[in-house]
Amino acid sequence: MTTPAGYRRLILTRHAKSSWDDPTQDDFDRPLNARGRFAASELGDFLASRGLEPEEVLCSPAARTQETWARVKGAVLESLPEEHIIPELYQANAAQLLASLKQATMPTVMMLAHNPGIADFAASLPARVPLSGDFRRYVTCATLIVDFQIDSWSDLKPGTGSVLDFFTPSRRG
Repeated sequence: MTTPAGYRRLILTRHAKSSWDDPTQDDFDRPLNARGRFAASELGDFLASRGLEPEEVLCSPAARTQETWARVKGAVLESLPEEHIIPELYQANAAQLLASLKQATMPTVMMLAHNPGIADFAASLPARVPLSGDFRRYVTCATLIVDFQIDSWSDLKPGTGSVLDFFTPSRRG
């Protein structure tokens, strides 16, 4: 599904469930657990089934966001998007996420980051937020697909988006 002219589409994803098996492991380096790997693949299938392919990816450098993207990419992509690993997305607040998104250049962007910033950012974007309780918590691997009637990401104003879809993973895996 291509983004119509005069629109920008954001696929906003919180990383999938990470592993806490090693309590000495640094937060930045935590990989996905089995449930997270399943959920990230499930997200890829969801996006592919709807023809939602990012043209540009903005991703936190943390291991769990990188692994989430790798599993989504394996399911969804027919062509490779521009990929940007952005250090500022690790533990970013909503304002930092917005600033990073405003630097994007392609019409359809996927951003992968962390709570609590991503939940706050997601809630600030649409004119009407989804009613799902999972949206308010922005559970692991939650993904908001939101469209904006703008020509450039630099024109983005919070509260102006239209929700196209909202994904949360099944509890399997």
